[in-house]
Amino acid sequence: MKRILFPTDFSEAATNAFVHALEFAKIVQGELVLLHAFELPVFDNQFFPENYMIIYESVELSQFEMFKEEIPKLRAIAEERNLDKIRMTHRLMDGNLLYNINKSIKDDKIDYVVMGTEGASGWSEFFSGTNTGNVLADIDVPMLCVPIDAKFKKTETIGFTTRFRAKDKKALKNTIKLAKMANAVVKCLYVKTSKSDVDRSTIKNWEEDFENEPIEFFVIDSDEVKETILDFILYQEINVLTMVTYKRTFFEGLFHPSLTKKFANNFDVPILAIPMED
Repeated sequence: MKRILFPTDFSEAATNAFVHALEFAKIVQGELVLLHAFELPVFDNQFFPENYMIIYESVELSQFEMFKEEIPKLRAIAEERNLDKIRMTHRLMDGNLLYNINKSIKDDKIDYVVMGTEGASGWSEFFSGTNTGNVLADIDVPMLCVPIDAKFKKTETIGFTTRFRAKDKKALKNTIKLAKMANAVVKCLYVKTSKSDVDRSTIKNWEEDFENEPIEFFVIDSDEVKETILDFILYQEINVLTMVTYKRTFFEGLFHPSLTKKFANNFDVPILAIPMED
């Protein structure tokens, strides 16, 4: 059974992402590990020699009480969606969020992470300078990143962006497995810029390798990579976009500070980021 880590701060963004986590667990026949991490305040105990432990214990207690109050709300959401049979376990951990996520990935043998994000005005901000972006850059398991405006829709079409690297093929095979579990199709996009070095024979080999799979390949000539991906999501009715991260270098190369307003205001589909070494 697949194990899915769901870090939450019980915010609106996290609650929205929880619905995606439940539905994803249903697709992969997995279970959820709910993680709430909090950082204790730093005090110089020479100024609080008597109250030092009381302060820490009160913070821990308040976090525990909130955790205890919020978990039933998440279980109620699961019941409303008839997904209350999905097994859920809970972790309340003090310390740095990224450290605790990585600790849980190791200790709980996590296969996927699902995490919400809010306040991003576009993909460049979404993948940098946020908790989600920081986690994405530093974990070694696939991560489903859910923007706050991405309301859940049944997964019927999964997008996959590629540059036809050899390691992309492994990620594509895993994406096809997910698609079959969801009874979905995969639409694979390559944005061929004026600097692209992929030849037609490589593309043809990929098409032949996957000719018996539920997949369709799209090669679009354009130097506007960001806008082309956005249009692809819109016109091909993509429910989830899968991207190979290559330890974030893909995103660093793809995104530029001069995002168009059109692009920045229309990001509303989850991204499944699959980490690969360069």
